[in-house]
Amino acid sequence: MTKSEISNFDDVIDSRDVIARIEELEEMETRDDDESAELASLKKLAEEGENYAADWQYGETLIRGSYFSDYARELLEDCGDIPRNLPHYIEIDWEATARNIRVDYTEIDFGGVSYWIR
Repeated sequence: MTKSEISNFDDVIDSRDVIARIEELEEMETRDDDESAELASLKKLAEEGENYAADWQYGETLIRGSYFSDYARELLEDCGDIPRNLPHYIEIDWEATARNIRVDYTEIDFGGVSYWIR
């Protein structure tokens, strides 16, 4: 496994990393079975991503479905909509918030795992 390997276990993937990994795998003189399978999977992901994300080549974020609630929380904290230091007695339904945010995203498949892309 190389440092740049991308898998459907990753919570967040940048499309530019997918592009770079495809190029890296294509430049290899020989590939083992795992690398060949990875290349095929990444090419399929890139094709689907390019269909839904106009800025695929410039950098689109893919968020694993099981991570989307955490992503929504981080996104809202980072943009200042939710203060990072909320008192402990305030609770936010992050699952419902994630569903509300997800309406602006499209679901794509990466090796049987749902990822969301804007």
